Amino acid sequence: MAKYDPLEAHLRRQKVATYEMTFRDIERTIGALLPRSAQRPQWWANERSAESRHVQCAAWLDAGFSAHLSVGSEKVSFKRMGR
Repeated sequence: MAKYDPLEAHLRRQKVATYEMTFRDIERTIGALLPRSAQRPQWWANERSAESRHVQCAAWLDAGFSAHLSVGSEKVSFKRMGR
């Protein structure tokens, strides 16, 4: 199991168009601390490419969400795509 698989599973269970989580919520879900770089918006980029080392984005993209960091608040809004 990859580190962010539990986040993907958690997001897949959500039925709302927008779902907000704190960093602490995410850390509880994945069972590990987020890296310091999660404080930066680029860590939450909604891009998938072969060159990218941002493996975490696959979790929310595969669950059908895009991620949006609320800078300075340690909160992330996941917005359902395609609706």
